[in-house]
Amino acid sequence: MTQYTVKEAATLSGVSVRTLHHYDEIGLLRPAAVGANGYRYYGREELLRLQQILFHRELGFALDDIRVLLDDPKFDRIAALRTHRIKLEDEAKRYRDLVRTIDRTIVELNGDKAMKDKELYEGFSAEKQARWEKEIVDRYGDSGREKIEESKRNFAKMSPADMAEGKAEMEAIHAAFAQAMAAGHAPDAADVQALTARHYKWVCRAWKPNRGAYIGMGQLYVQNPEFRALYDGVKPGLAEFMAEAMKIYAEKSLND
Repeated sequence: MTQYTVKEAATLSGVSVRTLHHYDEIGLLRPAAVGANGYRYYGREELLRLQQILFHRELGFALDDIRVLLDDPKFDRIAALRTHRIKLEDEAKRYRDLVRTIDRTIVELNGDKAMKDKELYEGFSAEKQARWEKEIVDRYGDSGREKIEESKRNFAKMSPADMAEGKAEMEAIHAAFAQAMAAGHAPDAADVQALTARHYKWVCRAWKPNRGAYIGMGQLYVQNPEFRALYDGVKPGLAEFMAEAMKIYAEKSLND
């Protein structure tokens, strides 16, 4: 039976070595064996368990909940895969709707055909938005609720062109962070901190976080499964890299 080192398993699955080490430390994914040299080795069973972990992460499960679920003697891998398939089909439809919304918006911005107001928002998940808002309120209380309302007011003032510009800037920032990380630059490097200042400016389009809130936002990128999947989907480990860069920037440049 083929066995993979932690580095090989990371390359195969697309997750980082650091993540696999973390999964081992919290008892979520143990290696099949540890060699005399201290190397972790993963077999087919561990790869299948990792696949389940990643499916559940994609669907927004917390790591502790995934561990409890997978360790349950009644856990049925085939039934879980069928459930994943149904949920992912629903999500795929939502993404197709989002792509159609993007295409329609581009057509309108080019002056070719106007959209109905309702069509501007087809494909966006009200359920996810509500979940994110709840997490912010749970974390920051009334202050978080005020910031959500501030953000909504600012977004309401934006035209479709403003939103398209903001989305393009967001994607460019994420790509630049990933490039800096791939080049081996540290979160406190001058170019990364300049990029973090650009990120902060982008955030301020919606609301202006103070030092603690901006650091908290970075922590949310790491701790929230959906945000982590978003950033680590650009490059594995990006959520933690950005969170550290944001913390350094906030401590040096922002007020309480």
